[in-house]
Amino acid sequence: MEPSRAGRDAAGLHAVDDGGWPLPAGKEYTQESVFRPENLLREARRQRHLPEVAVPRVCLLDPDGDVVRYLAGPGSGRRHPGWACYHTDMWVTAAPSSDMTQPMEIGVVGNAVGASFAVLVAEQLHASGAGLVISITSAGQLTSLARPPYFVLIRAALRDEGTSTHYLPPARWAPAPSHMLTAVTAALPALPEKVIPGRSWTTDAPYRETAAAIRRAQDAGADCVEMESAALYAYGAARGRDVLCLAHVTNTMAVSGDDFEKGQANGALAAIAMTAAIAQVLQAAWGAPDGPLRLTAGAP
Repeated sequence: MEPSRAGRDAAGLHAVDDGGWPLPAGKEYTQESVFRPENLLREARRQRHLPEVAVPRVCLLDPDGDVVRYLAGPGSGRRHPGWACYHTDMWVTAAPSSDMTQPMEIGVVGNAVGASFAVLVAEQLHASGAGLVISITSAGQLTSLARPPYFVLIRAALRDEGTSTHYLPPARWAPAPSHMLTAVTAALPALPEKVIPGRSWTTDAPYRETAAAIRRAQDAGADCVEMESAALYAYGAARGRDVLCLAHVTNTMAVSGDDFEKGQANGALAAIAMTAAIAQVLQAAWGAPDGPLRLTAGAP
């Protein structure tokens, strides 16, 4: 008997289930996962003989890898001795703190491209001691807010990827955490780079950014397109983690020449400075150093 509302592919298998999802339905959003980042990290430390050393309280996700390449070369970064991820390395750098008395350490993980990989790493960062995770990812311009390159503080991300559906029920947008967005928006004039609040379209398939798909995203209100933010915001909301996403708008999807230019050191210096400045804004807003999150180097 042919199921109602269920499509079939060429092999005769259901292409869409009876609930209308392209993914299996029946997610248990309030149920704890059996497979946990703490357990994976424990086994990685055992197998690789790594010490149990907390990561910096402020961490940067660097999907393009330009920041870690800079820190591994002329940027004089150092490898974190206890980062136990099977798939990535962490580089640590220091940035001046707001009171200039103690440097702020920033842990940087590069090349975590795409929604599922970014969230996997973010889960492991928070399980390893991070309090704040900032993602700064290259993005394509959908709405001309300025001449690239420029930064967009992502207020909300259009959910066109699969990872967010494992953390939150279906919805069109994944919003930024309001307590962080309010503080950073108020401080935009003081940040070291031009930052414009906006919304992004998060997609799993960059090479399926068709003209029709771009128009739909523009009509929905997206200003740029990237691959991680919707999933990171959904993860942060579901797990109660502090995550903030910025898009470094560097291109118009290479439809003309001279695209993907990020500035000095391929944008590494700007990304580090932005991460430190945002962390300091939140540190002040949350009442640090005596508040709930201490961000300076050596803080517990």
